[in-house]
Amino acid sequence: MPDRYPTDTDYPFNLPIFRVTRRVDFSKPVSFFVGENGSGKSTLLRAIAMKCGIHIWEGIERTRFHYNQYEKDLCKYMRAEWADAPVPGSFFASEIFRNFAVNLDEWASLSPATLEYFGGKSLLEQSHGQCHMSFFRSRFRIRGLYLLDEPENALSPKRQIELLQLLDRTGKEGHAQFIIATHSPILMALPGSEIFSFDRAPVERIDYEDTDHYRIYRTFLNDRKAMLS
Repeated sequence: MPDRYPTDTDYPFNLPIFRVTRRVDFSKPVSFFVGENGSGKSTLLRAIAMKCGIHIWEGIERTRFHYNQYEKDLCKYMRAEWADAPVPGSFFASEIFRNFAVNLDEWASLSPATLEYFGGKSLLEQSHGQCHMSFFRSRFRIRGLYLLDEPENALSPKRQIELLQLLDRTGKEGHAQFIIATHSPILMALPGSEIFSFDRAPVERIDYEDTDHYRIYRTFLNDRKAMLS
């Protein structure tokens, strides 16, 4: 609802993508948001979480040089429509995941059986990639809406393929829907998924081969020296 935005000069309301995009429909089990840094994909993902009542495990608020009073307000000007009834959800971002892992350890100090759900081992005692995959494998068994912000950040290419396979299997089981902001050409190659480009206004679906990520990686792998000249 751009006509009701509180400002047109402050982020995120100053982004053209949010001023001209009227609707985004998710028709596949897995949908990807792709685009350059600062294009608004992670911001929209967080706004969807807030609009759907999905908790975000934020850390302790620190003093900031400049506070943007509008940065969390996008959800107030959105409408979320469900095909059926609303379902529970989960929001994941690698930079805030440790906050969840710390809370999990505190719960486990009172009830050690809590860790059995995540393989019987504290997430803090695993590498970033290992603990993220432990979380994905356990959490995705639950029916719900899953919002993932660049889940590939701590994952090696091999682990990214494991996540790709997990998304494929879980999506086909039909109990979960995923919306994922990513820069990974491995993840966005998932067959049967849909890709939304934030490099164009309004947001629109594009084919995998038309993403900058695919084209840049293909060019680099075919001719590394040319990319450096």
